[in-house]
Amino acid sequence: MGSKEHHGQSGHAGSKTMEVLQALREVQAPGGRNIIAEGLVKNLMIQGQTVRFGLAIEDEAVREQVAAQARQALNDLGWVEEIQIEAQITDGQPKDAVPPAAKPKVPTEPDVLLPNVAHVVAIGSGKGGVGKSTISVNLALALAGEGLRVGILDADVYGPSVPLMLGLTGQPMVSADEKLLPLTKHDLKVMSMGLLLRPDQAVVWRGPMVHGAVKQFLGDVDWGELDFLIVDLPPGTGDAPLSLAQALPLTAAVVVTTPQQVAASVAQKAMSMFDRMGIRILGLIENMSYFICPHCEKRSDIFDVGGGKRLAQERGVPLLGEIPLDIRMRSGGDVGEPVVVQYPESELAQRFREVAGQLADQLG
Repeated sequence: MGSKEHHGQSGHAGSKTMEVLQALREVQAPGGRNIIAEGLVKNLMIQGQTVRFGLAIEDEAVREQVAAQARQALNDLGWVEEIQIEAQITDGQPKDAVPPAAKPKVPTEPDVLLPNVAHVVAIGSGKGGVGKSTISVNLALALAGEGLRVGILDADVYGPSVPLMLGLTGQPMVSADEKLLPLTKHDLKVMSMGLLLRPDQAVVWRGPMVHGAVKQFLGDVDWGELDFLIVDLPPGTGDAPLSLAQALPLTAAVVVTTPQQVAASVAQKAMSMFDRMGIRILGLIENMSYFICPHCEKRSDIFDVGGGKRLAQERGVPLLGEIPLDIRMRSGGDVGEPVVVQYPESELAQRFREVAGQLADQLG
């Protein structure tokens, strides 16, 4: 018992999910791989020292054998006091799977409630590589620069980059009620999966695991009083962004694209996802709109021109801003000093302040 009490005190809330996932990866599935890789663990929940999940194995004898191995693996963690494993019969298809032709169900109530946060705004994109995280960080800083209480949640579980962009290292502290306390930089509260992992550690989750782990992660954070929580969603419209959008009490969403037709056409899919979920789209931000040569001051439309404007007109939403391609955007993120902080008087910073003003106006 002494060992359990020690682990119960030292293991903080955010790390528990990672510890449980790692322990369950040691449990062999009937198919030969582990039960996490096979997607057999459903609806993982961790509350205090209690771990609860479903096992999607139809054969009762096999299920009991795997459950016994899972219990042993979790008991070895030390801090786990109670383990609840339920049968989850799938009839060949996971219960939480969305049929290809079906629209995602609009949740009546999000999994995680944030009563002290006035507005939760998701920043999404149909594809990676459009600068969504850079936009999220600078937009959050622009809002904070207006005297608003702002937090940013780096919800890209597979590729968290916000800590690097803000120059943040170290793990969050834990409150008396086992809630993670966001780190603070430039008057901005920050939480990221990247703060809970080693720099070289990758998150390898299959679809069914994303929802449970993300819900646990979100529920473990104490944001305090905020006017805005900016959520940097994973790119695309798959399990990770969909799970997050369902789990959070989103007020609205902003979609990031680039001018080229390929990016704009994929951004339209992200807009459709938000539409189907009943989430208000505040508008589009077109990143890398053009490039001004620092030597000859000639404008070059490297990624075509007008894709964001055309998409905004087609969908009947505002084009919130056109952000040019600028080396300061890249270099600022690499050294942990985003352009809004490092070059506050620049035209780039002013563009972000203009977008921030539009969001504040739309949401009152």
